[in-house]
Amino acid sequence: MSVVARFTPRAVLFDLDGTLLDTIADLAEAANLMLAELGRPQRGQDEIHRFVGKGIPNLVRRCMTENAAATEAEVDTAVAAFRRHYTVVNGMRAAIYPGVEDTLQGLRARGIRLAVVTNKAEAFTLPLLERMGIAGHFDTVVSGDTLPVKKPDPATLRLACERLGVVPAEALMIGDSANDALAAQGAGMPVLLVTYGYSEGVPVDTIECDGLLSNALQALDHIAPSAPPA
Repeated sequence: MSVVARFTPRAVLFDLDGTLLDTIADLAEAANLMLAELGRPQRGQDEIHRFVGKGIPNLVRRCMTENAAATEAEVDTAVAAFRRHYTVVNGMRAAIYPGVEDTLQGLRARGIRLAVVTNKAEAFTLPLLERMGIAGHFDTVVSGDTLPVKKPDPATLRLACERLGVVPAEALMIGDSANDALAAQGAGMPVLLVTYGYSEGVPVDTIECDGLLSNALQALDHIAPSAPPA
């Protein structure tokens, strides 16, 4: 029987897409509306699923160049088109993953401060959190354009910790990909990865981390009851 790693964090940082919310249907719709506008072949949702994780410019670039060719100017035009379409569909078919709301409530009940650290741009992140009714759980949000860098750069996690009034060693990261794991490890905090998210086609059980979660509620099993209040 495996031993569950347990932590006593003062703060927990969450990735957004693929960790808290299943947003692939909206992302795929915006991507295919963009591709149709530009006269490009449509992409399947499973294919687009593999492109999610490093922010919109990376997603669009892969839609445009995976097994195809595109100039930088065409990619720039595509990014603008994607943003326009995603503004309309953002959150329309998104869903909160099972166990997420109970997990957030359970962490708050233990006096643990919460943040979102995502590679999604703020213009899409904040409206999405509001639309899904979970914005009120979080003390701060660091988006993909809050800093000049994105995950896996640990600066994004360090900023969240600074805003929450904790040092990185007092925080725990929960994400779904190597971007989250590398950022957490670079910042000096433990990281748990969910097995149901978007890991860019990389088997999540091959990514170095401190534990795997098949349901968000399992995060509570990794947090000792004696966690100090914020």
